[in-house]
Amino acid sequence: MNILIADDEPLARERLRRLVSSLPGYHVCGEAADGDSTLQKVAELEPDILLLDIRMPGMDGMEAAARLSSLDNPPALVFCTAYDHYAIQAFDVRATAYLLKPVRKEALAEALDRVGRVNRVQRQQLAEGNSHKRDQLAVRTHRGTELIDLGDILYCEADQKYVTIHHRGGETISDYTLKELEASYPDQLLRIHRNTLVGVRFIKALERTGENQNRIILRDRPERLPVSRRHAADVRQWLQEHQPG
Repeated sequence: MNILIADDEPLARERLRRLVSSLPGYHVCGEAADGDSTLQKVAELEPDILLLDIRMPGMDGMEAAARLSSLDNPPALVFCTAYDHYAIQAFDVRATAYLLKPVRKEALAEALDRVGRVNRVQRQQLAEGNSHKRDQLAVRTHRGTELIDLGDILYCEADQKYVTIHHRGGETISDYTLKELEASYPDQLLRIHRNTLVGVRFIKALERTGENQNRIILRDRPERLPVSRRHAADVRQWLQEHQPG
């Protein structure tokens, strides 16, 4: 993942660069020393993540962040500052994390990991050139990249390391987690079990078995998917809100 560092202090930028270089999977693609150059570098380099100071000459980091938040695909934002009283404002501009200087390696690693967990699905879409096709999921397989229409997903089932996506075209094994898919597509995928998400277009009804268990009946499909007690109330609420009568 490419990271842009924006801070008016050269020593601060150098420290962050060293910390980033010590973490696998991350690369510093550029630096900026004020808000204006930050906007320019974001447009030029298209970083995945921006490590941003707040107090900088000219346009400060908060104003730069506000402008970036209006973009269709802004970089994930992590504030790195010496001042703790901007925290509430930071989350108004959709910051993922707010770190106080001197930034510790452990805190930075945790913040970057959080960015990755939340945004990995969207980054995959961008990497495959499908950012405009939010109705499709790009999945890397041994055959290459497979595009699956979200409206064709019946259910997603976790099994150890991988998630099997069952769709109208068959089955596709993915290394996305259920949590990533659920967070990225909350309107299309509903959690019914710790191991299962179901495509809402295919939910027909909720049935109760003789063993006092709940199961989802899918439209035009023979599968009956178990619903855990923990998620049964959410499923009933969804049915009440979306099913006629």
